Amino acid sequence: MPTKTPVTRKALTSRKPAKKIQNPLAIKTLTQRAALAPERIAAILKALDEAYPDAVCALTHRSPWELLVATILSAQCTDVRVNMVTPELFKRFPTPAAMAKAELPELIEIIRTTGFFNNKAKSIKGAAQAIVDRFGGKVPETLAELITVPGAARKTANVVLGVSYGKAEGIVVDTHVFRIAHRLDLTKSDTAEKVEQDLMRILPKDHWIRFSHQVIHHGRQVCIARKPKCDKCNLEQLCHSKDKTWHS
Repeated sequence: MPTKTPVTRKALTSRKPAKKIQNPLAIKTLTQRAALAPERIAAILKALDEAYPDAVCALTHRSPWELLVATILSAQCTDVRVNMVTPELFKRFPTPAAMAKAELPELIEIIRTTGFFNNKAKSIKGAAQAIVDRFGGKVPETLAELITVPGAARKTANVVLGVSYGKAEGIVVDTHVFRIAHRLDLTKSDTAEKVEQDLMRILPKDHWIRFSHQVIHHGRQVCIARKPKCDKCNLEQLCHSKDKTWHS
């Protein structure tokens, strides 16, 4: 009668707990043609519409000016934190003209918790001065003009144009959009600017604005950077990312 090999303590402790279960779909890869097929793009947009029908910008604001400032402050900072800071900021300096006259130390005191406060204070004061001096106190409505305002790079300009003016001149590509666009094989580009161009080529223009809001919400709630919640994702069947995970 054969004897069983005893299970040692070492053998037991060396076993790795199965915390992740790799979905077989993740092993497959999509060709670029299949990934960008119109029917697949349509299915992705439909899934986002179903999951986030009312997705909007999470930054609290009452005007294009307030949204511009809030977006500048949101760099490397959460929207929640920015929304805690802006009420006091706009109470003290309610208009571009008022903020243009603000002293930097006072601005820094108010926005300190958003991080990178020295540069951000200079940017919002510079933005206020530019809007007063060159645009008559009104936030410009074109991308070409808006990106000349201090602190208003392309991503910030796209946020303001899309949310405040309903103009789709580009697609907002933040860290969530960048990550998820790659996971969905919508791009292979390595910079936000190139990812934006790739997305603009494949997405219908009437989806540009809401696509970013929906994907940002999806990136915060489900398709997070580490250990994405694939078991809760309604895009799972359309995704072939190598880092798909299931939570036991």
